[in-house]
Amino acid sequence: MTAAPLPAPDVTDRSFWASGPVTGALAPTLAAADAERGTPWPQTLASQYARFFRDGDRTVHEGHVAARHARLTRATLAALLDPRPDRVDEVVDGVLLLCEQSTWCWAAHDDTFDRFGRVTPTVTEPYLDLGAGEVAAQLAWIDHLLGPALDDRAPGVRWRIRLEAQARVLRPFTERRDWWWLGVDHPIMNWSPWIQGNVLAANLALEEDPDRRRAVSALVAEGIAAYWASLPADGGVDEGYHYWWQGAARALEAQDLLGYAGIEPSPEALDRIRATVAFPHSMHLGGDWYVNVADGAARSLATWPWNVVHAWARRVGDDAAARHAASYRGLPGGLLDDRASLPRAVRMLSDAAWADTPAAASPLVGRAVFPSTGIAVARTTPGSARGLAVSVKGGHNGENHNHVDVGSVIVALDGVPLVVDAGKPTYRAGTFGPDRYDLWVVRGDWHNVPRVRGVEQAPGEQFAARDFEVSAAVAGAGDAGKAGGERRLGRPLKSDNATRPTFDEASAAQGWRARLDLAGAYPVEGLEHWWREVALDPGAEVVSVEDSWSFSAASAMAAADRSATADNPAPADSSTAWHWLLAGDVTLAPGGATVRFTPDGAPASARALALTWDAEAADAELEVRELDDPELAAVWGEHLTRLRLTARTEAPSGTFRVTMGPTGSGPQEDA
Repeated sequence: MTAAPLPAPDVTDRSFWASGPVTGALAPTLAAADAERGTPWPQTLASQYARFFRDGDRTVHEGHVAARHARLTRATLAALLDPRPDRVDEVVDGVLLLCEQSTWCWAAHDDTFDRFGRVTPTVTEPYLDLGAGEVAAQLAWIDHLLGPALDDRAPGVRWRIRLEAQARVLRPFTERRDWWWLGVDHPIMNWSPWIQGNVLAANLALEEDPDRRRAVSALVAEGIAAYWASLPADGGVDEGYHYWWQGAARALEAQDLLGYAGIEPSPEALDRIRATVAFPHSMHLGGDWYVNVADGAARSLATWPWNVVHAWARRVGDDAAARHAASYRGLPGGLLDDRASLPRAVRMLSDAAWADTPAAASPLVGRAVFPSTGIAVARTTPGSARGLAVSVKGGHNGENHNHVDVGSVIVALDGVPLVVDAGKPTYRAGTFGPDRYDLWVVRGDWHNVPRVRGVEQAPGEQFAARDFEVSAAVAGAGDAGKAGGERRLGRPLKSDNATRPTFDEASAAQGWRARLDLAGAYPVEGLEHWWREVALDPGAEVVSVEDSWSFSAASAMAAADRSATADNPAPADSSTAWHWLLAGDVTLAPGGATVRFTPDGAPASARALALTWDAEAADAELEVRELDDPELAAVWGEHLTRLRLTARTEAPSGTFRVTMGPTGSGPQEDA
């Protein structure tokens, strides 16, 4: 008997698709599919596509594309439950709409304008991007899942699927090997496994030539191996938690399909997999909040396919990663997230081990360090979201989806971030162009880093942290920020030989600190050192951030000429200032600020976060930033507030410290 092209039961397996667990999980999807059947499908119009080249908007066109995908996914799942004629017809309508769509590529990625000066797709030159891969994979899975029903109801539709997939995806993948996302003149990043995993699905299901099928599978295997090799040995991802799901998780899914095709990962790849499977739970703050860097959201706005993490965690023996994945089993979307793509939805539904996995508590690790990217996380109470959690980021300012954020700090109270990184904005034409660093959400002034003598950090890989170290204070060392004895947990190394991620629960009851030199991130003449030390004292429940700096003698003399006095204030743009981006409502008082944030859908907390500093050393002001960006507002609500602490004098050397701790009582329950 010929093996099925993809690893999931098709429509003829009624014992699976008519089973109680599947029909129960799909009940809301079925209701939505039945309600929309017979109504007009979302239309992708040329005027929407052209907007990217005219006014920079990409959300309208991509929104209609996503809505079309989602409806077709719902229609397919409904037809799998009951392949009656009207449900199969709905699938055929959606399939043909995709086949007749001028391009599967998203306008923001298409080279039609750069090559031909056109604002409409050039159908003879298909561009293989994320969007094209997503369509090909969806059609491949539909062909596999509903093939017999499609042949019976609409002969010819499967031929059309193959024709379009060959022309738009499979042939371009093999005939053009200069795609930048393959690592040609560009570092490998999340596009590579995302696209190649989708190409592989299309190849396995739709390629009828066995020699070509084997050849394409081999090319994808090479590409996924190259992605694993590009990850640092500690498994860190410079794009952060959000893009881990669209990079490393995509590679895991592709590796699953390669395994189904008989191609297993190398021992070296397994080492990288073992390391990176630990990354998501290491970034967990509590509830649905995670440490975010670069273009990453702090709060998950979708249910990710945790079954993938669970399966690989069990395979590589990571109990903490498996438990964190299982913590989502008892939540909506544990068996199916109806916002997921069709491949992810079907793989989750058909994962018997995942369906049988009981819900578990997240490990909420007390300490984690990823030296390659300079990310460290610590919390006061391991295993609980109660108390304080803090993260600090080293690295450099030329990372994938980069923000200008070397030395930035995030502080969460009872699992909810209050000192924050704004995260991912809604993408537009300028988001990845030469004007990217004009965007407020990307700039250093809107991250929790200082402005030094009026100068922001600069973008570029050369603007980097130096001498990043994370240490645990030994018992009796005293103040966590001034530890007399230390035990080192990690330090930065180049990504090709970085240490494994470090998890240290034994020292979690003791003090913790991270220390790094930010001077290299600033194009400031004469700046020799700008040490930032971030310390966590679990007993006192306090986070402290202390900056100590020194300038050369020549620059110190120049600064003295510019120093502010009561009669001769320094120009506003030449001052040193510390910025703190705060979520929720902020109250300012002399030498202190209080922050209280109750996210939508969360119970009100009796505790707020208090920030304190030397009022004689800096002047404080608040700037409220109203959020008109829908993606930012979905995470943070109506606004964020920036606390600016401006130094009263420009000293050639000195120290400035901000401490943070809870006020009030009654922390939230474990999240």
